[in-house]
Amino acid sequence: MATAKVPESQDVTRIERIGAHSHIRGLGLDDTLEARVVSQGMVGQLQARRAAGVILKMIQEGKIAGRALLIAGQPGTGKTAIAMGMAQALGNDTPFTMLSGSEIYSLEMSRTEALTQGFRRSIGVRIKEETEIIEGEVVEIQIDKPASGNGEKRGKLTLKTTEMETIYDLGTKMIEGLIKEKVQAGDVITIDKASGKISKLGRSFARARDYDAMGSSTKFVQCPEGELQKRKEVVHTVSLHEMDVINSRAQGFLALFAGDTGEIKQEIREQIDQKVSEWREEGKAEIVPGVLFIDEVHMLDVECYSFLNRALESPMAPILVFATNRGITRIRGTNYKGPHGMPIDLLDRLLIISTQPYSEKELAQILNIRCEEEDVEMTEDAKDLLTKIAMDASLRYAIHMITVASLVCAKRKGTEVTVEDVKKVY
Repeated sequence: MATAKVPESQDVTRIERIGAHSHIRGLGLDDTLEARVVSQGMVGQLQARRAAGVILKMIQEGKIAGRALLIAGQPGTGKTAIAMGMAQALGNDTPFTMLSGSEIYSLEMSRTEALTQGFRRSIGVRIKEETEIIEGEVVEIQIDKPASGNGEKRGKLTLKTTEMETIYDLGTKMIEGLIKEKVQAGDVITIDKASGKISKLGRSFARARDYDAMGSSTKFVQCPEGELQKRKEVVHTVSLHEMDVINSRAQGFLALFAGDTGEIKQEIREQIDQKVSEWREEGKAEIVPGVLFIDEVHMLDVECYSFLNRALESPMAPILVFATNRGITRIRGTNYKGPHGMPIDLLDRLLIISTQPYSEKELAQILNIRCEEEDVEMTEDAKDLLTKIAMDASLRYAIHMITVASLVCAKRKGTEVTVEDVKKVY
């Protein structure tokens, strides 16, 4: 049997909405982990970004786990933006979970359970398995429909590679799959033998000169080589929390879509941890430590901090990233004060990255990026006024005014936001 790597087909279209940090594409670092002044939506905070880049590199190389990081600074200095940049740079395969300190109190479960679920959402398990597929170029499709119109459809499918050609009998399910994928002669397809899923890889180069009407998006691929039947390695990444939910609910996989998962018994988690460790020993799976980001960490109380202290020592712990804008303040649940509202014993475990207030030039660059992200045309004078508002009030306030000013501009049927539009909403 030949082993072949076949690209997975993607039929889901992502719909992106413009959010507060949707312009962030990464940390904006070069190959030597030096921060560029403006890159990937990030502006300024060069030292903080470089420090986050070093941590990121260690996460990617698997050299750091069960560690904690604290991003501390004044409001509006890009703490969440740095965390979002880390999430973007890690990619889709590494789990990244965001929690707010106040969110833990509003959930219908104990605080420690909410934190445990956050921890387990942030630990991925990369499971490897082999499946058998049939891959070839479609030579001919014959579908026989019953004369009466009722009854089962039957058909034949002829597939070929550069070395062989085979005819397969088709049942109703396979015919429906071929019709759904709009498969025709000259297409290169793969069929998963276990599930019967049909994926269209593209048109064969041999059909490139056909006189069929083809769109500019038509993808041409080589006719497959070797045997029609091949073995393909498939890799799935799931989080420990998803495995917990599937195994703790009667409805299994559907419980993931129900939203509120409720509290999960410790025995189930222990069984899953045991199973995962068995898979690791057999080489079927590997652990992917992700990142748990807790914003407004000063909102947690002494009970939560005590739990975090213990959880960080667990062998299955992700990287924790905290963010806070408080200085010396009361530790919630006690009468004592501490730096950032956190106990000293937890602070001793943290690597602290501090962020500095933005300069006027950096604020202007950030506002410019946000105007581009929100597709708002604005005059230079209006941008200067927004920068002044950001200096006097806050960056967040100035960013919110971009959309409102553009709506005022649209109401007067203007094409460019002016100083008057900004003044009207200020």
